[in-house]
Amino acid sequence: MLSYSHSKNIDVNKQLLVRNIPTEVGDWIEQERKQRNMSQQEFVLSMLKVASEEKEKTLPFHTERLFPKPNVPTTFTFIDLFAGIGGFRIALEKLGGECVYTSEWDKYSQKTYKAWFGEMPAGDIRKVKPADIPNHDVLAAGFPCQPFSLAGVSKKKSLGLEHGFKDKNQGNLFFYLATIIQAKKPSVLFLENVKNLQSHDGGKTWAVIMNTLKDLGYITFTRVYDAAHWVPQHRERIFIIAFKKSMFGDNPDFTFPEPPPLKSKLKEILEKKPDTKYTLTNHLWQYLQNYARRHREKGNGFGFGIADPNGITRTLSARYYKDGSEILIEQKEGKSPRRLTPQECAKLMGFPKECKVVVSDTQAYRQFGNAVVVPAVEATAAQMVKTFLAKKAKRKAK
Repeated sequence: MLSYSHSKNIDVNKQLLVRNIPTEVGDWIEQERKQRNMSQQEFVLSMLKVASEEKEKTLPFHTERLFPKPNVPTTFTFIDLFAGIGGFRIALEKLGGECVYTSEWDKYSQKTYKAWFGEMPAGDIRKVKPADIPNHDVLAAGFPCQPFSLAGVSKKKSLGLEHGFKDKNQGNLFFYLATIIQAKKPSVLFLENVKNLQSHDGGKTWAVIMNTLKDLGYITFTRVYDAAHWVPQHRERIFIIAFKKSMFGDNPDFTFPEPPPLKSKLKEILEKKPDTKYTLTNHLWQYLQNYARRHREKGNGFGFGIADPNGITRTLSARYYKDGSEILIEQKEGKSPRRLTPQECAKLMGFPKECKVVVSDTQAYRQFGNAVVVPAVEATAAQMVKTFLAKKAKRKAK
């Protein structure tokens, strides 16, 4: 059994004693502690810190939005599924969309969404009846990407877990999405996922998705974009735009926008005086260097990422909260490097400055790591909306 004892170095009000806990819980705690290369005391203190942050950042549910709705005429309606923290909504509202329904199951993402947009999303999409969802013009969904991402597949393989459509918790959520599409028949679909979706399981996963959309009566357009054209981050994602054949015919007048030239630089989003709490401890920094050296010797290629302030970063992942190793910022005066602050992560994903962090740092890192890059979505959605409104006007004129 795992046992955490009192320490003289822990404030009396923060003492924690864990005894006689279930073996599986103890094993999980030990695994998490070792992954972060922490002593028992350090790990206990980190858990207390996260709990304290969550308590301090608890907001009352309210109807006012922290993120103001754009002052533009409403020209179409949309629903926001697997909404996360609302990246799709920010882009679509700016283009004249009115959100009539939102679904997001994670309670911390719900908290952020509620604070930003003044609405509490519906929960688990698997428990929602399609008939209860309002009619809409556009269905937007960034359905869970972890079952298909390179990082997700590698991790699950190492743990002997299922991935892709075989992942019963996340992989088959696409089929719930298909059920909603079949029932509501929206005019346009905008789906987003990781680039690896196309090659997952030898292309079988991609074939199932494309054939399903075809059987549902949609003409699909797909393109992979690197977010580096909009923000200083290398992040490849695939966009799927699908038009209802009965409305748009066999050849919808749609083309993906060409991305702007690469010009964003990391230094443009960095804070001038970040809190010292984001600086890596000497212990963690030494551990990352040793870990990288061992992997280089084995030819595995693992390494932390010291980001070039005049360049772009690696992909921000949902696991960034663990040690921040994939994106580290070099500091002067002999200091260890630091991780990005949550607000810097927001900028790295293209979220407006009005989108303030209302959860703990741990949850904020997860949320931004799972989010869509807002300006990339907006650029593509602008073309999609243009095609939709042109067809709508033509049908109305007949």
